[in-house]
Parts: sequence; structure tokens; C-alpha cells
Amino acid sequence: MTAGFELTVALRFLREGRMQTLLIIGGAAIGVAVIFFITAVLTGVQGDLIKRVTGAQPHVVIKPPEEVAWPLAAGTEQVPRIASVQARPQRLTTIDGWPALARAAEQTAGVTAVAPVASGSALGIKGDASRSLVLVGTELDRYLRVVRLDEKLEAGVLELGPGDALVGIELAKDLGAGVGDRFRVQSAQGGSEVLRIRALLDLGSRELNRRYVYTDLRVAQSLLGIPGRITNLDVAVADIMQADRVASRLRAQSGQLIETWIQTNNQVFAAINNQNIMTLLIRVFITIVVALGIASVLVVSVVQKRKEIGILRAVGATRRQMLGVFLLQGLMVGVAGALAGSALGLMLVSLFSRILRNAEGKALFSLTYDFKLIGFVVAGAAVLGLIAAVLPARNAARLDPAQAIRS
Repeated sequence: MTAGFELTVALRFLREGRMQTLLIIGGAAIGVAVIFFITAVLTGVQGDLIKRVTGAQPHVVIKPPEEVAWPLAAGTEQVPRIASVQARPQRLTTIDGWPALARAAEQTAGVTAVAPVASGSALGIKGDASRSLVLVGTELDRYLRVVRLDEKLEAGVLELGPGDALVGIELAKDLGAGVGDRFRVQSAQGGSEVLRIRALLDLGSRELNRRYVYTDLRVAQSLLGIPGRITNLDVAVADIMQADRVASRLRAQSGQLIETWIQTNNQVFAAINNQNIMTLLIRVFITIVVALGIASVLVVSVVQKRKEIGILRAVGATRRQMLGVFLLQGLMVGVAGALAGSALGLMLVSLFSRILRNAEGKALFSLTYDFKLIGFVVAGAAVLGLIAAVLPARNAARLDPAQAIRS
């Protein structure tokens, strides 16, 4: 008996049952390909969806607390407290001591960038045209690390000096303006300024393109009547799906109102979670089917090879060696199916990434080859093959040589 006895016998058994071997490897390959394809497609689609949703908004926003109206009288048994209090109209509030808060936020675990923002409503006027807009004043170099406006550039130059503005493409169209043109911005606080359009942006949403205007922080502060102050701090985090955890840390240390992109787009996030649950269920059921397929073929192999197993036991093969033979078969079938399935999955992803298109005619998802996923799939299939082979291998090891030869 040599060290390669188990491997030699396992390969011979697989070769003798070529049709069964090919069928189970094919079944495993199709299962792995489906898992690989679904994972790759959903990862791409979800990544594209999240990018579109968060493309023009920060991951986390730090705001001053909302103003709440409280009754002056606490109320007693004789004079009950006022049951209804009229809600206080929300005015433009600012963050006190924002430079220190920004530095503290930058040092928080999970935060990658922080940018000060002065934002408020205003009116854009050019000739006879006027449109309501959202004025966003910021320091461009810091803001680009939070929101990648450079990826939204449609025309012009991405620069913000005094009197410059970056405008959404729909707003520019509504105002009848283009790069280099000037228009007047008049804020609700009474400020007025003539701004020159330096660039047009496509922010990924018609509503955003119709309303958003970016300008220099000091210009916005002057227009909104809050010199030296800001309305919020926009924050980018390392892992966008962990925005809520980072927000909890910021909330604990700042005492400010913290909002995340998940809270703002809770319906989108719920849909993504539901998608992930369904994908997990599909993976589990496919894995069970593949495992049962491998186990069933090996069980049949044990029944068909009873005499061969008996002869091998009679000439000196130990129970452990027979156990190893069928475990190796399960391992080889699992790995072969995983490799073939990964190759088939890559072909499917490449094909459908060219076929599937969104409403704009662009690819529905970006093609990314995650070779770590192939490693996980192969390792998982190897473990699955071993687990599926345990019962057939134990049955083979327990066969009595004399009874096996007589049968």
C-alpha cells in the first residue's frame, strides 16, 4: 500500500462511472455558476443603485437640533398642562463651534472626510425666468472628498471662486443659461448675488438637477445671512453600509442631530436588505441540492462497487483507507464542479453585462471580477463535497469483506 492508494482508487472509481461523474460535476457546476452569477449581478446592481442614490449626497449629515416649542406652564392638578402646542416654524439654524466639531468628526473611527456646508433655499433669476433652488455653499476641495462632484461634471470647469456657481443641468436649461452665463440668486433672508456658471452637473436625479446650485462657502454665508457660520457638516465614511454605526459614534460625542443616507433612503435600503435575504435563500437551497446530488451519486457508487470494496478490504485495505477513498471522491467532485461553475459564471456575467441595459441605454451593472469569490466558492465546494461524502464513505468503510464479495 502506498501513500497514494486512496487517490488512485478514488480516481479509478470516478473513471469507471464516467457518466455519473460527469453528471454530478455538471450539476455542481451549474449550481456554482448560478450562485456566482447571482452574487456578481446583485453586487453590481446594488452597487450601481447605491452609487446613484448617494451620488450627490453625503453618507452622514451633522445638523443642529430642531427647535421644539414647549408650553411655559408645566401643569398642576388644578391647572392642567396645555394639551396642544402649535409647532414652531423651523428657521435657518446653525452649528455653534463648528471648526472644533469638524476636527472631532474627522478623528472618529470610520470617517474619511468632513466638509462644512451652508445651505438654504433661494430663488434663481435670469431675465424673465425664475426658479426655486437649493443653495449649497462649501469649500470645494474638502467637499470633493465627501461627494464626488467631479464624476458628475457635464460641461465647464470644476472651480468655485468668489461669485462662481456649479449648476444642475435641468436648472440651467430652465433658466436658459449655459457655462459662462450669469444669473442672480436671491435668498429667503434677503441676500442677493450675481453668480457666474462655471460648470454644469448631472447629479443623477432630475429633481436634484433642477434645484441644486453649489457656490463658495463665504458667498453662501453672506446670501443666507449667517456670516462665519454653517448649517451642517457633510461626512463621508469608509464603509457606506456601516453609516448608522458611525452616526451613533458622532451622535454620542457631538449631541447634534445626525442623519444618514440610510435614514434618508430607508425604502431603498429596505429593498436592498430584502434582496440580500432572497439571494441568501437561493444560495442555501442550491447548496442543499448540490450536496444531495453529490451524496446520492456516491451512495450509488458504494452499492455498485461492493465487490471491488470487498476485494480491496480482503487484500489489506483498512477501513480508514476506504473512508479516505470516498471522501477524496467527494472532494474532487466538489472542487471540479466549483472550478467549472466559476468559469461558467464568469462567462454568464460577461455576456449579460453586455446585454442588460438600463433606461438610459447604459450597462445595468458594472462588470467586476471578484476572484476572492472564486476562492471562497472553491473552498466552500470542497467542504461541501467532503460533507456530502461522509455518509457514503462510512458505509463503504463498514462493509464486511466476505459479505461484499458474495453479494
